[in-house]
Amino acid sequence: QLQLVESGGGLVQPGGSLRLSCAPSGFTLAYYAIGWFRQVPGKEREGISCIGSSSITTTYADSVKGRFAISRDNAKNTVYLQMNSLKPEDTAVYYCARRFRGCRKPGSDYWGQGTQVTVSS
Repeated sequence: QLQLVESGGGLVQPGGSLRLSCAPSGFTLAYYAIGWFRQVPGKEREGISCIGSSSITTTYADSVKGRFAISRDNAKNTVYLQMNSLKPEDTAVYYCARRFRGCRKPGSDYWGQGTQVTVSS
């Protein structure tokens, strides 16, 4: 059974920080690129960040560049998204997905159920 589980979401004040985790099971993470996405009801899903299998390639959307950082620990079979200087417009459900074609080409096959991030004073 293939699944991905996101964790680490919650309620945080503007300017605060959260670290999200993506822990795939049923397959070995080390050989795949992993992407982070977010979605607000009524809006299109937005690609936020991606990390290549080698960790050499990392990508960020303009909306989060300089504030978010993606990393991976293959020994723990986990990908992280460190989110700093959070803004109310970062409020969304955050998802991770397996990017089977890598970070430079589109293609996601397995997704998690998402974790809610709410930024509010």
